[in-house]
Amino acid sequence: MTRLSVVPSGVVVAVCLLVAPVARARAAEPRATDSLAQFSESVQSIVTRVMPSVVQVLVTGYGPLTTGQADTGLVLGRQRSLGSGVVIAPDGYIITNAHVVAGAQRVQVVLPADAPAESRFGTLTTERGETVDARVVGVAGDVDLALLKVEANGLPALPLADYERARTGEVVLAFGSPQGLRNSVTMGVVSAVARQPVADRPMVYVQTDAPINPGNSGGPLVNVHGELVGINTFIMSQSGGSQGLGFAIPSAIVKVAYAQLRRFGHLHRGQIGLDVQAISRDLASSLAIARDRGLIVSDLMQDGPASTAGLRIGDIILSVDGQPMDTPVELAFRMYTVSAGDRLNITALRDGKPIVFDVAVMERPQGLHRLEDRVDPETSLVRQLGILGLTIDGEIADAMPGLRAAFGVMVVAGADQSRASDVSLSTGDVIHCINGAPVRNLEYLRAALDALPAHAPVTLQIERDGKLHFVTFELD
Repeated sequence: MTRLSVVPSGVVVAVCLLVAPVARARAAEPRATDSLAQFSESVQSIVTRVMPSVVQVLVTGYGPLTTGQADTGLVLGRQRSLGSGVVIAPDGYIITNAHVVAGAQRVQVVLPADAPAESRFGTLTTERGETVDARVVGVAGDVDLALLKVEANGLPALPLADYERARTGEVVLAFGSPQGLRNSVTMGVVSAVARQPVADRPMVYVQTDAPINPGNSGGPLVNVHGELVGINTFIMSQSGGSQGLGFAIPSAIVKVAYAQLRRFGHLHRGQIGLDVQAISRDLASSLAIARDRGLIVSDLMQDGPASTAGLRIGDIILSVDGQPMDTPVELAFRMYTVSAGDRLNITALRDGKPIVFDVAVMERPQGLHRLEDRVDPETSLVRQLGILGLTIDGEIADAMPGLRAAFGVMVVAGADQSRASDVSLSTGDVIHCINGAPVRNLEYLRAALDALPAHAPVTLQIERDGKLHFVTFELD
């Protein structure tokens, strides 16, 4: 006999009523894979926007070669190296590292090609990018930045991020050509917004754990908004590869360097005529200072901007433009990001009371910078080389005490000359000889170039950073 169990209908209804909301709640919960997919799509979107602005930089020069034979001595030969760069302005200006183009005789840039939108092998497609010649417009060795110019318009420039908004922990992506592998991207976070790797240098960097390797130098470090946070510059590594300790030049310095390199070919460093020291406990105790941290004014330039504004020795610097100043490196870094003609709002403590000073920024006096007043776009132009030059005379020789030979033509700036020959010269280079003949003055250099036929080979002996180099090229 089959027995039937009878369950009261009210219990069944109650169970159904309890189960239904749970099922609906579970159905409404977003799955973890959905969030990951959205994150992945966001990263892909950033990469798609940024990649057209990233270039590969190819450099050719001469240097010592390793022959593998113990008794051959020093052998010089042609060397090739590569790095990365980023388009900073649509009319062909590209930022990279100064060390990428150091010693360059020829610089080329590989502009990325458009990949089919749905191509599985888009990376392979973009390997066919267009290679074009580039001119070194200017170099700022102290901040390791260089500005290149290619003859192109309408390039996709990458916007600069506001460095003041950078935060430790934010997601960033590093773009470039690590080990020559173009169109590579890696991801990580900002490990530190301001890191000072070298104790006696005021330069600070953005530290990141996004994998960076040789070949990434000069490429952009980008935030989730597709903005340039910094220029990838170096890594700390015992193996030579990435160990999660990468450093990038902050966007605030890139902004100032780009504007000045484009205009002058070098940096016009600003100063306010002020020296400071960190306040220690001993210093605070002996001078009866109510605080044991911060900055104290230790010296002032006579009639300098800070002195003129009213600052005095012994004043305690609290902030600059609203940013607290607790260490000398913070103030020194701030001076990297300003130019002559800017003004700083400095709050200082005097006799226990805060006082606000409006301080003008003046150009840091440098021996060669004062020679710019002698440059004339017409009389100083060497069209064939695309430069503005000055004849080495007593004043210039005095400003360059280590000059190997007190004659020649000094490169003062680049000139935007589309008909210039493909020759890589930088501000500060001195041309001593052309095809073995001493260059006595600017007029002689122009005449010697004019006397050569089109496509004639030319060899310049130049002095750069106290070393002599041969630069060869072909006249247009």
